[in-house]
Amino acid sequence: MSVPSKKRYNHVNIDHVFTPLKCVTGETGRYYVTEDGERYFSVTTVTGFEKSQFFAEWRRKNPEESKRVTRRGNNLHSIIEDYLNNKVVNPSDDVMDLFVRMLPMLHKIDNIHAQEVPLWSKLLKLAGRVDCVAEYDGKLSIIDFKGSTRHKRESDIQNYFQQATAYAVMWQERTGQSIEQIVILISNEDGTTQELVRKPLDYVADLHQTVLKFRKSKMGSSTKENF
Repeated sequence: MSVPSKKRYNHVNIDHVFTPLKCVTGETGRYYVTEDGERYFSVTTVTGFEKSQFFAEWRRKNPEESKRVTRRGNNLHSIIEDYLNNKVVNPSDDVMDLFVRMLPMLHKIDNIHAQEVPLWSKLLKLAGRVDCVAEYDGKLSIIDFKGSTRHKRESDIQNYFQQATAYAVMWQERTGQSIEQIVILISNEDGTTQELVRKPLDYVADLHQTVLKFRKSKMGSSTKENF
């Protein structure tokens, strides 16, 4: 079943070239290498490190479900990216409902500045790829798209807000443009959707503490990687 685009999205040309980053998985986790040769940990590795052991164990015990969830996330992101690029999309069966339920929220997006571009920060010493930078209800935002099995408790997804905040810092550092808000859009298999709009400043302190905890946890690691 094909879903025609009901909205034409405007794409904004900004005066910045997003240089590709080399991604490496090392002893201490995933990191990126910048054009200057700097090595910065992946923002998802850092913001999710306190849960990493739990999810590694869950994946070990649930290999088929783990593959399904990964496939679901990749398919949903791919369809959303095509849709925002004004293409006629053909959702795969496993994410059709998730995508359709998210459409009212996607229609609040316009004036897209970037999608799936590499970002990094010398201040944070972090790097990654941001889902989308665009106006959401008229405000320049970092927008992250998520698929989930069930409704998320906000207390369980503080790493989502920290991750988006890190991208807000990276974006301003790279482009000079200030991000007004971070937006987490979640479509759940239980039939619910979640639209979480927050101010990045509210999560800067938590992000800083998470970065410090992560680096402290790695200080005792026996590794040749220097960061």
